[in-house]
Amino acid sequence: MSQALPLPAFALPSITAGDRSRLGRVTVGVLAAVLLGAMILSMTTGASGASAAAVIKAWFGFAPENEAQALRDYAVIYNIRLPRMLLGVLIGAALAVSGLLMQGLFRNPLADPGLVGVSAGASLGAVGIIVLGTTMLAPLTALLGIYTLQLASFVGGLITTFILYRVATRSGQTAVATMLLAGIAIGALAGAVTGVLVYVATDAQLRDLTFWGLGSLSGANWTKIAASGPIILLALLASAFLAKGLNAMTLGEATAAHLGVPVQRFKLLTIVAVAAATGAAVAVSGGIGFVGIVVPHLLRLIIGPDHRYLLPATALLGASFLLLADAICRTIVAPAELPIGIITAAIGGPFFLWILLHRRSAIAW
Repeated sequence: MSQALPLPAFALPSITAGDRSRLGRVTVGVLAAVLLGAMILSMTTGASGASAAAVIKAWFGFAPENEAQALRDYAVIYNIRLPRMLLGVLIGAALAVSGLLMQGLFRNPLADPGLVGVSAGASLGAVGIIVLGTTMLAPLTALLGIYTLQLASFVGGLITTFILYRVATRSGQTAVATMLLAGIAIGALAGAVTGVLVYVATDAQLRDLTFWGLGSLSGANWTKIAASGPIILLALLASAFLAKGLNAMTLGEATAAHLGVPVQRFKLLTIVAVAAATGAAVAVSGGIGFVGIVVPHLLRLIIGPDHRYLLPATALLGASFLLLADAICRTIVAPAELPIGIITAAIGGPFFLWILLHRRSAIAW
């Protein structure tokens, strides 16, 4: 009778599927608490010094000590900080989930809406409306109302995503080099057309476009939430049903089809969800890069590749990440404010280089 050999003292126990699932659930719970803390920080941080606690007390019927100051605090909290916080949650979740969906669809760790030109296409649609919305495109603006900017950005992101997918994918396989080069070409082309529009813009439009291009939540208001929120929420809701399909797609399209995934319909739904989330986010916040590549990779290192837990965890961490970056932007040079795209790029750039250095063998060409 054979006897099992004892494990060496330095051997680590292997992580089972049950351990991964438990870790995934715990991580989602912890990230929900982190998001709540980030939301409270966002509501209580700002150059005005308005007290969120005083406003909350007023909501519950406590009489304010200084009525004039209470009215000012209420205006700051309700009209500025609350919509800004909600918009940050929506945009952070949208950008992070878009990156995760693209990486799952392309089965590539470098896929990100900002990196492969999708954000540039969405920006082109938004800039076209900003510059031409009162002249050539005035009938379209009058027809679509407050949704014009979001829909134009969505269409721009959708077209660039389709072009990227068609160029980079052959026989169900996506070549990394082709995808990145096609993304660079699409981004450059969209940037060239955007440059023409910027050239013909008025001085007022030019100033708005400059700050919009760096990314910011400073213009958040209830109208922007009403215009972008439903589109982003629908895209996030649709992505919740893509987890099992993304898990199957990691094994290849042929295997996914054998497992019962309607591959073509699944790819179409994923592309539309990415374009809708990215387009609506870019339309109201401008160019905020690297959220879609930093957040999903960080979570894969912690909880593994199971999209059933990656999707909600990515949405929660993406929202928290953007709120914390926004808090830094508002306080680091107060009373002025840095564009949020500078902070996300400062964090995401080194992280992207780290990915390249540690995965060179996997993305060699």
